[in-house]
Amino acid sequence: MELKNSIYVLITIIATLMLVVSCSPVEEITDDPIDTEDPVDPEITDDIEDEDSSSISAIAVEIQYTDDGTAYLVNPDDIFSGGPTKGGIGVDRGIPALSDENIHFVDVFEADEWIDEDELVLALHYKGEKRVYPLQILVWHEIANDVVAGIPLAITYCPLCGSGIAYERTLTIDGESVVAEFGTSGKLYNSNLVMYDDLTDTYWQQIDGKAIVGDLVGQELTDISIDTVVWRDYKLAHTDAEVLSQDTGMDRNYGNDPYGSYYESSLLFFPVDNEDDSIHPKTVTFGVYVEGVYKAYLEDDLILDNSITDTIGSTTLTIERDSVGLVSITDQDGNEVVKERDFFFAWYAFHPETLVYGR
Repeated sequence: MELKNSIYVLITIIATLMLVVSCSPVEEITDDPIDTEDPVDPEITDDIEDEDSSSISAIAVEIQYTDDGTAYLVNPDDIFSGGPTKGGIGVDRGIPALSDENIHFVDVFEADEWIDEDELVLALHYKGEKRVYPLQILVWHEIANDVVAGIPLAITYCPLCGSGIAYERTLTIDGESVVAEFGTSGKLYNSNLVMYDDLTDTYWQQIDGKAIVGDLVGQELTDISIDTVVWRDYKLAHTDAEVLSQDTGMDRNYGNDPYGSYYESSLLFFPVDNEDDSIHPKTVTFGVYVEGVYKAYLEDDLILDNSITDTIGSTTLTIERDSVGLVSITDQDGNEVVKERDFFFAWYAFHPETLVYGR
């Protein structure tokens, strides 16, 4: 165990140096679980709008408090610095999240001039609109605060976990629905991006979208289906899509991925709570939560079969992958089940009780 901890320390130092060099400019790193530059209004309360009262009760049991009264689901001592400081939102600081002024779109044909054939992109098909967010851009920003079909969305990407996830940006504060923007906190839990909102500075976990430290602990973001696909395949089938432009107003070396071969290796830069060595840690996984059960479907199985039918409790799921790589999951009534695309190690770190299809 001492050897393993020493290895993690060494890896953390290396990863920190890599990220600090890659993300410019970088300010002083702080280990405070909540940034105190923007004090939170003490009158803001934890209003949770959830139709499932049992879920509210379960979350209430989990909420704990630090000595200074800060609410948390994840102990701030278990949240680690990832290297860069707290990122700006539309401001070039740390790993800066994109805001309205940074987000512009070009057509597929123009984007094809600078996106390589084998590059991965996030593809969002939402309310009749098609938008593409190249990972060569998001690897440097991790969050794009966009508005799609009039709905404020956060398009998020954690390179360490291979997780591209979209959320609605609507929160509940003092019983009112308000729209927030999200930024990178510079922190990680289970090697996963920890976000903050610009209204209360609450910390949010990218995987699962839960508020984990701060005034809004117990709330959970509404997730939206989004896919990670290869540009070569997607561009031919969806020529009418809009593509996030490299013209963000920030000086980044788009097209150069600072993580190198990390995505294929078994190496993890940061420690995680739970591990399962029976499956390669970077195996692409689609995870769902149905009837209180977490279950994972491996991309390799979907590529082999294209369609899988499975049953969880009384729910029959159909998991399909089309020729472009878009994955859809529906129940027996045709209702969409939103999936989460992660590396297996990340899905398992948060959900060690998960079932794995075919295993």
